[in-house]
Amino acid sequence: MTRTIVITGASDGIGAAAARILHAQGDRVVLVGRSEEKTEAVARPLGADWYTADFADLDQVRQLAKNLNAAYPRIDVLANNAGGLFSGPQRTKDGFEKTFQVNHLAPFLLTHELLDVLLASGASVVNTSSIGARLFGRIDISDIETWNRFTPNRAYGNGKLANILFTRGLHDRYHTQGLSAVAFHPGNVATNFAADTSSYLRHVYRTALNRFLISAERGGANLAWFCTGAPGADWLSGRYYNDRGRLSRTNPQASDNALVDQHWQLSARMLGVAT
Repeated sequence: MTRTIVITGASDGIGAAAARILHAQGDRVVLVGRSEEKTEAVARPLGADWYTADFADLDQVRQLAKNLNAAYPRIDVLANNAGGLFSGPQRTKDGFEKTFQVNHLAPFLLTHELLDVLLASGASVVNTSSIGARLFGRIDISDIETWNRFTPNRAYGNGKLANILFTRGLHDRYHTQGLSAVAFHPGNVATNFAADTSSYLRHVYRTALNRFLISAERGGANLAWFCTGAPGADWLSGRYYNDRGRLSRTNPQASDNALVDQHWQLSARMLGVAT
């Protein structure tokens, strides 16, 4: 059976690379990107469906979910791959800090809005996290958006740690209903990551140091592997994996069961959704 795989952040980088790999394997890929021009340019050669949504605008995320629900009675994999590192703190039109919204709240909302079809499909949710969760993340539940003591790296690390907490929350709530969820680090990929921020990481990604980074194709292959992997056989639901596809340690906060639940409940209240 041909799988239907929805990939966000698919207009370039590892999302676009994974879409090409999965299409070549015979899967039906559905691309989501922020840029209409770039997303269409990736989708057209594949003959793939594509949609645009800016995750800094939650109304666009809600409309995206409506479109996907209407178009696809079955979704086998939702790859929450969109995200980024931004200067700030910046307040979005929705009133949330941008890094937190784009990396966590938007994929949380999209997954929630697609939950019925995902459960009916026995789907996998693949969340692109990062080693940044361990290196930079330190979540204060009383300042969940990282308004205070903001740095681009800390906000990004907290957003990527939130992806892991979200993965655990999905597993805890829905795995017995057939949904599986996994978070992974795709590798340090040579892209334009951090280029427009004050983060010192821009010097890694925009200078000769980028020769130590992996290609988007290799990172995309990592994403594609989790999209096609069998939960319970190739990977375990509710867990975090490194860029070699191995179970890996991450930020100790990811093992805090109380924090997993607190973070989930607070995120749901912020979005006004019942879970």
